[in-house]
Amino acid sequence: MRDPAVSAFVDRLAAVETGPDSTNFFDHAVPANGLRRRNLELYLQEMLDRRPKVLLVGEAPGFRGMRITGVPFTNRTILGGPANSFGLFGPGKGYVLPPEAAGVPAEPTATVLWQVLAELDFLPLLWSAFPWHSHRPGLPQTNRTPRPSETKLGTPFWQELSELFGIETLVAVGNVAQHSLKRVGLDVPKIRHPAHGGREGFKQGLQELLDSGMQA
Repeated sequence: MRDPAVSAFVDRLAAVETGPDSTNFFDHAVPANGLRRRNLELYLQEMLDRRPKVLLVGEAPGFRGMRITGVPFTNRTILGGPANSFGLFGPGKGYVLPPEAAGVPAEPTATVLWQVLAELDFLPLLWSAFPWHSHRPGLPQTNRTPRPSETKLGTPFWQELSELFGIETLVAVGNVAQHSLKRVGLDVPKIRHPAHGGREGFKQGLQELLDSGMQA
């Protein structure tokens, strides 16, 4: 059964004005965004059923990843393929890719992240410090590091997810997330972002946290 708190969360996310060099791909003004809102609701509901205790906070969605799918750290292959080893995703669950996903290369970071999570048999909740797409001015098919003022805009959303899920441990994935969390006084572990050759560092960082007693 759908939790009304999840729907309300997604609606608030869709209502945010993000500025000229970023895109709110949940915005109600664009019809295809309805599929992304539904995909995100499905993901959050699937995760709510699993009650993870750890939240990994990344940087921002990429134009070949969450920008297309609506789901953190996913790409069209992950969302449109069979359910993964955790039983998440796949069209059998109701996930639908918007038409613009056709022909978009799958974002490699998402693939790497889920491979590592499967290897460690560890399923955290995933989110971003800036949960919209930041791009270079006039170039929506690019990625740009979000500014501190932008991650500040995203802060209430990871805070709300932490409360909704009863999260016990937050982990910053990369420097942007760490700075965002520190801004509100949280001193949390930071691990390497899996992008740009960071797979092994990401895996090692997670493994060390799990070895130290962090519970999924």
